[in-house]
Amino acid sequence: KFIGWHGGTASSAAVSQCLVSSQSDGKTFEQLRQECLQKKKLFEDPDFPACDSSLFYSESVPINFEWKRPREICTDPKFILDGADRTDICQGQLGDCWLLAAIASLTIQKEVLSRVVPEDQSFDQGYAGIFHFQFWQHSQWVDVVIDDRLPTVRNRLVFVHSAENNEFWSALLEKAYAKLNGSYESLKGGSTLEAMVDFTGGLGEVYETKNPPENLFQILQKALERRSMLGCSIDITSSAESEAMTSTGLVKGHAYSITAVEEVNYMGRMIQLIRIRNPWGEVEWNGPWSDNSREWNIIDKAEKKRILQNSMEDGEFWMELEDFKANYDRIEICNLTPDSLSENNERKWEVTVFEGNWIRGSTAGGCRNYIDTFWTNPQYKLTLRDPDESDNEDQCSMIVALMQKNRRKLRKEGLDLETIGFAIYETPRGEDHLDKDFFRYNASKARSKTYINVREISQRFQLPPGNYLLVPTIFQPHREADFMLRIFTETKPSDIFTCVFFLLLKPPMPSKPEEESQEERGLRALFKKQQILCIF
Repeated sequence: KFIGWHGGTASSAAVSQCLVSSQSDGKTFEQLRQECLQKKKLFEDPDFPACDSSLFYSESVPINFEWKRPREICTDPKFILDGADRTDICQGQLGDCWLLAAIASLTIQKEVLSRVVPEDQSFDQGYAGIFHFQFWQHSQWVDVVIDDRLPTVRNRLVFVHSAENNEFWSALLEKAYAKLNGSYESLKGGSTLEAMVDFTGGLGEVYETKNPPENLFQILQKALERRSMLGCSIDITSSAESEAMTSTGLVKGHAYSITAVEEVNYMGRMIQLIRIRNPWGEVEWNGPWSDNSREWNIIDKAEKKRILQNSMEDGEFWMELEDFKANYDRIEICNLTPDSLSENNERKWEVTVFEGNWIRGSTAGGCRNYIDTFWTNPQYKLTLRDPDESDNEDQCSMIVALMQKNRRKLRKEGLDLETIGFAIYETPRGEDHLDKDFFRYNASKARSKTYINVREISQRFQLPPGNYLLVPTIFQPHREADFMLRIFTETKPSDIFTCVFFLLLKPPMPSKPEEESQEERGLRALFKKQQILCIF
């Protein structure tokens, strides 16, 4: 039974330029700083206080942390000392190497860095114990304000720190990102691509090194030329392998950043090299082309100097591409624009953004395996009329990016990432909403490669002009989440809109308390908490 339209919203801008304050009182960084200067008081952030709840939500604080301002840690603190670079990012006692790898890539892109890390702040003139950083969240930029109290033990920073003891931009950036996600513990484990997207509003892509495209080196080369951010990692088969070191000095389940690629003449043949950085600031590859390996002594001295002159001593190393593919499993690339890495000419992309929900009992229909409910998922209709202006004259290029929202922040409620995917169907024109029979008898024209529990999945397609329906879903029905859908096309779609009906479906019976899943237990605890708040 139809009872109303789906509450999704659409926007034609990829990234809103409007800056939103993170503060619960709505005050901006400058307003708060001026208030502190007038009162001659250092800022103390009421939204992210210097207490245990800002550190951990599922465990007690293991040792006695002291929250200290940089001026209490050293005599001459600097926000940025001699420019921000990748040696300023050394991992502390927190499993957020994925974030650090993204920050290392960020330092290579100075224009992007200046947006995420505004330069109008220091420990000198205008200092009031307040700093701010800007992150992209669901199509808008958020200005995250923090105080500069940092967790320490024996007067040393516990988490991210610079190689220089009096430099603090990276530690403060990590704190701002922890506030954005609810706590420091919320940053444990993740994908480098997630942070890269939050730093840029860009489009993420993943390449598997065990089944790579033939032109992988050219893709990496073009990505770096176009100021894309790159990360890589080695898969693990069990939690016991997490951060286990191989005999060649590489770390499994650990996020690295890719910082450069080069071609070098080695004994009469061209060798493709890739430069990688470990955010630990130490522990490096010890195979061919590693620091002080014999390969460097065989190549031309001028060539060796050129390649090594910008390399850092700690945690950064070179590998031959074939060794890299044999040892690493995954490359993550965040493109600042969705220009194809395999093309020579930049495209001008149009983007439409939708925000919606999968709601238990109405729009959480699950994947195509669940045909009785699949048709109740949100449905997005688009008409592609104009083929690409460049190569494929009879095809329309399209990129679909599906993101589930706020899942990291919801971890403390027992909610983690859902397994998501999408399918695209060619449809007859004029249909308002397609029912179960359509999906029963019609195969998808295209779909995401797999259903996977990551924050965002994206994929490129080339489709002939026509009418299409895009259906984003969670793998299992009756699972709830909020999502954002970005649809990139080379030419503006002539028609794209949400066509989703809320249906009065009979929801499944709730599980018995002893049979509840972790998510259901989290929802029950959240419900009880809300009941208590209402009573008082």
